Amino acid sequence: MIERYTLPEMGNLWTEAYKFKTWLQVEIAVCEAQAELGYIPSDAVEEIKAKADFDPQRVLEIEAEVRHDVIAFLTNVNEYVGDAGRYIHLGLTSSDVLDTALALQLVASLDVLAQRLEDLIQVIRQKAREHRYTVMIGRSHGIHAEPITFGFKLAGWLAEVLRHQQRLQILRETIAVGKISGAVGTYANIEPRVEAIACAKLGLKPDTASTQVISRDIHADFVQQLALIAASIERFAVEIRNLQKTDVLEVEEFFSKGQKGSSAMPHKRNPIRSERLTGMARLIRSHAGAALEDVALWHERDISHSSVERVVLPDACILTHFMLKEVTDLVKNLLVYPENMARNLNCYGGVVFSQKVLLALIDKGLNREEAYAIVQQNAHAAWNKPEGNFHDLISQDARVTQKLSPAELAVCFDPQQHLKHLEQIYHRLDI
Repeated sequence: MIERYTLPEMGNLWTEAYKFKTWLQVEIAVCEAQAELGYIPSDAVEEIKAKADFDPQRVLEIEAEVRHDVIAFLTNVNEYVGDAGRYIHLGLTSSDVLDTALALQLVASLDVLAQRLEDLIQVIRQKAREHRYTVMIGRSHGIHAEPITFGFKLAGWLAEVLRHQQRLQILRETIAVGKISGAVGTYANIEPRVEAIACAKLGLKPDTASTQVISRDIHADFVQQLALIAASIERFAVEIRNLQKTDVLEVEEFFSKGQKGSSAMPHKRNPIRSERLTGMARLIRSHAGAALEDVALWHERDISHSSVERVVLPDACILTHFMLKEVTDLVKNLLVYPENMARNLNCYGGVVFSQKVLLALIDKGLNREEAYAIVQQNAHAAWNKPEGNFHDLISQDARVTQKLSPAELAVCFDPQQHLKHLEQIYHRLDI
């Protein structure tokens, strides 16, 4: 019967058909609870379950006349059920159905997002293992800092996504809340036991203290968590865009056969997917702001939140789902160029090893200010000069050579000295 509307993909979870399916699930769960408590005949509930159905197009036709979506839906359902339909929606207000059914949609959406997030976790972990020892330059303020590995950079991504996984688990519990408490939430025409039984049947918990609606801080939390995921994806995308710059070119988006980068310049290979992800993150952030605006409703309820949620909830879910699939494929097929990483690392004669030289001089007895001045003078002499070579300059400075032997200087310029403790981080993340 209504099973034909079981649609697993994210976009399909937000169709009119799937929405009406969840509405019917709520109405039937309430009828079953009423029957268990002896308020309505059990045989009427069996008849409702056997006959209940809906036609999305017919619902919309009725709504065009009555200007009320739930009344239109109930009218259409009763066209299928007949006389037993009089037991449907007894003691309920529209928000009992809308908010409880919305929780079912949000839980289903989170289940899909959780799987996509797990896919991303596995891809990042695998790529981090692959480049566990791929040495590259670390950057702060966009400026060369000290050596890291590309696997270490990806480890940071992995840790961030694992935090999102934990947040989604908590969010699933938070959002799985229903309310069957009637107009303004006082249970005046339906008792709390009906709510408890119906919610249990639907896999939800009763709201602690609903008004006519479930308070919108829960829904704002939902959208903000998706915005956080989008923000992380944007961080990864911006990193890829920066590392793909022509004068850096340490990684690059996969460029397929026949793909074109520019209508004017045949040489272009642009980071279009990363740029797309960056733009989508902006949209989801704007939805988080709109969801926060929905929290302040008038008294026990108004419907100013409704029009907002019809846009931001499906949009945020669908966008986040798409972004997770895109970034997973992007990382999986990312082109990595270790040779370019090595070239950039050794720019200006290994000037990025300045701290190791500084610490070695201090260890030999120089005070910090004197050692810093010596190293900085040589580093700046090499910086941004085509012929600049920090290693050569520092190796020829008598103030240095009288303190450090060639072998001791060589240790300072060994990138492995910077990586010896990374195993602890890899172990924490099972890389």
